[in-house]
Amino acid sequence: MDLFDSILLGIIQGLTEFLPVSSSGHLEIGKALLGDDSIPEDSLIFTVVLHFATALSTLIIFRKDIVTMLVALFKFEWNEETQFIVKIMISMLPAGFVGILFEEELEALFGSNILLVGVMLIVTALLLFMADRAKTTDKKVGFWDAFIIGISQAIAMLPGISRSGATISTSVLLGNDKSKAARFSFLMVIPLIFGKIAKDLISGDLSYNADNFGSLSAGFIAAFVAGLFACTLMIRLVKNSQLKYFAYYCCIVGILAIIITL
Repeated sequence: MDLFDSILLGIIQGLTEFLPVSSSGHLEIGKALLGDDSIPEDSLIFTVVLHFATALSTLIIFRKDIVTMLVALFKFEWNEETQFIVKIMISMLPAGFVGILFEEELEALFGSNILLVGVMLIVTALLLFMADRAKTTDKKVGFWDAFIIGISQAIAMLPGISRSGATISTSVLLGNDKSKAARFSFLMVIPLIFGKIAKDLISGDLSYNADNFGSLSAGFIAAFVAGLFACTLMIRLVKNSQLKYFAYYCCIVGILAIIITL
């Protein structure tokens, strides 16, 4: 993979990780269009690097929230911050369950499966349409809400289903405040991303080639910068009920993806 392709895929990952258009789906489409012929091990480490970059950008954006929660955690009090941490832990259960028990089945769905990506992008569009029409409330994410949102996150492991789109839409449709829904969506994925990265590192499946350092670095920087921009933008867009534009986009891309596979 050359430098230009690495930067392009890094930007795609950074933008689509937070914008509700499916990062996994766009990476699959991007690799197919660019003719990615890297061996599986090289492709895996590139994907891990990009996910680490977007996770880091989330930590930067929500650094004050994270520090506040960590400080509250060590006070050993049942306060709002501690309850929020417990809700995040609850939301992790469905995706963790699916990821452990059905890892091979999920991996089989990736690898330029453009038809599936197209169908799932249309599903994402429908979710965004419904969420955009939801009423504005001040309701916080509850414990049961966290579990249901976690189920939507597990479903979003399918290529083409936007994780942020699915979790934010589910939260909003449950009657939660849109800004709080976006905040919960972005924070709940951090432990899963770092958990997945740790698992890949421990597994020994990653293969690093020094010749790819430049491409990996370029992809990392591109994904990190794009992630900072997209995360900040997405919070504002959700608050102002502008998800329908992403619904139009997902629908168009989904239809085009289906057409090119025919």
